[in-house]
Amino acid sequence: MPTKKILTPLLPGNYYHIYNKGNDGEKLFYTHANYLFFLNSYRKLLSPYLETHAYCLMRNHFHFLVRINESDDVNYYLKVSHQFRRLFQSYALAINKQEWREGSLFRKYFRRIQVNDMDYLKHLIFYIHFNPQKHMAVQDFRTYSYSSYSTYDRQLIDDSLAMKSTISWFNDFEDFINYHDVMHDERKYKSVLLEDE
Repeated sequence: MPTKKILTPLLPGNYYHIYNKGNDGEKLFYTHANYLFFLNSYRKLLSPYLETHAYCLMRNHFHFLVRINESDDVNYYLKVSHQFRRLFQSYALAINKQEWREGSLFRKYFRRIQVNDMDYLKHLIFYIHFNPQKHMAVQDFRTYSYSSYSTYDRQLIDDSLAMKSTISWFNDFEDFINYHDVMHDERKYKSVLLEDE
């Protein structure tokens, strides 16, 4: 099962559920362009350091499932954390300018859960993709624009997603899609899926 700490180091070769939300539940994304800017910045700053297996950007929070790249650099985890800070700082500056606001946009520390269990990884893929329906942003998560599900479902080419690796966790692509067609029991993972901590 995963471990959860706000300051868990992002160690090479490990999987992490990374998430955060707006300070005091504030909006993070105001326009379609905001979602695209955040994703493009994420890809530019983080893709050299990690593989992304799933993501979902919601109005006031986001989720990523990532695997940190292998590295012999003993300070690699600091470099990865620094890239996340750069992403959040640059995005906050852009939103503060756009919205004529001041102060923190995100909660102080982004959350990270280290994941060591294959069953949990599979569940997490579903959990992240299902998030828009869970939070009633849409009636069907498959139609949500700001998640990696549609890229998988339509088998689009996206170099920023580790699609082959993710699909390999399932029997095949059909099994991946079928896994999303079943409601999974969140109670099994409730202790590690709390977004409000």
